[in-house]
Amino acid sequence: MRRFSFALLTAFFSLTLAGTMAAQDKVVITDPAKANDDYRFQGEYLGPFTEDGSEITVGAQVIAMGAGKFQVRIHVDGLPGAGWARGDEVELANGARQSDGSVVVTRESGQRLHCQLKDGVMIVVDGDKIVGKLKKTERVSKTLGKKPPEGAVVLFDGSEKSAANFTRGQVVMKNLLRHDCESTETFGDHHLHLEFRTPFIPAARGQGRGNSGMYVQGRYEVQVLDSFGLDGKNNECGGIYSISEPKVNMCLPPLVWQTYDYDFTAARYDDAGKKAKNARITLWHNGVVIHDDLELPKGTPGKHPEAASPGILYLQGHGNPVVYRNIWAIKK
Repeated sequence: MRRFSFALLTAFFSLTLAGTMAAQDKVVITDPAKANDDYRFQGEYLGPFTEDGSEITVGAQVIAMGAGKFQVRIHVDGLPGAGWARGDEVELANGARQSDGSVVVTRESGQRLHCQLKDGVMIVVDGDKIVGKLKKTERVSKTLGKKPPEGAVVLFDGSEKSAANFTRGQVVMKNLLRHDCESTETFGDHHLHLEFRTPFIPAARGQGRGNSGMYVQGRYEVQVLDSFGLDGKNNECGGIYSISEPKVNMCLPPLVWQTYDYDFTAARYDDAGKKAKNARITLWHNGVVIHDDLELPKGTPGKHPEAASPGILYLQGHGNPVVYRNIWAIKK
């Protein structure tokens, strides 16, 4: 792995924000139009950075943690899934907003860097020299808004009528599907597309931060969680709970629409009802393959056990206001 000293980026950041940001100890926001200043500062930044005469691309993920606190992950060569892969170099730091509106991000090394955030650009200064300009980047899933092909089973299209395709189906925010519901239709081998949005709950941690789950056949949970900027474990967004972590954490910030697309081959059973072959799945998160023909040796807890029969799509209720839209499947 190529090493990079990060004399500027991995130590002490002073990020001056445009405007004054009022601290909030606890917020739960489901509408992007009502997001606070901590949320507006959170996000992904990408751009050129120069050190010792060499220019590289740096990707930074800034995660709001509530009450003016932040975590920062700094990636060499780009952002996860776009130049940076699991195992490549990453630097971590913590930040806190100051009374003057700045945010100071510090590493144990005590090295210092001053950055000014203005009009969506983080200007990086070493002494009196500008060494980087990182632009705030709002990535969009490659499969967002994908339309169902002819012959697809449309489970939810935003109408009140389509909510009836789910037991406990409820339309919220005019045209979105509330979590905690299960399809009335069942599926064997199939391809499925859905879109989801997690809430902004910056003071929450771990499994309390935008938690839901997409249960394939009601038996195998693909975690839905606000895991933006985390390592990407099997209990984080994109992980298959208790089975496999994603190849790369492709989770976007909360309040941003994200996509899951998967191809699923169901487990096979013999005439005696004994499992002969494990289920398999290929899963795309925001258009990037994060599980490639993965064998599923067991079911995951929380809904139905493995069985030979077709199974439901279950969108787990976990007490967090996660919403879904544009859900359709193709039976094979």
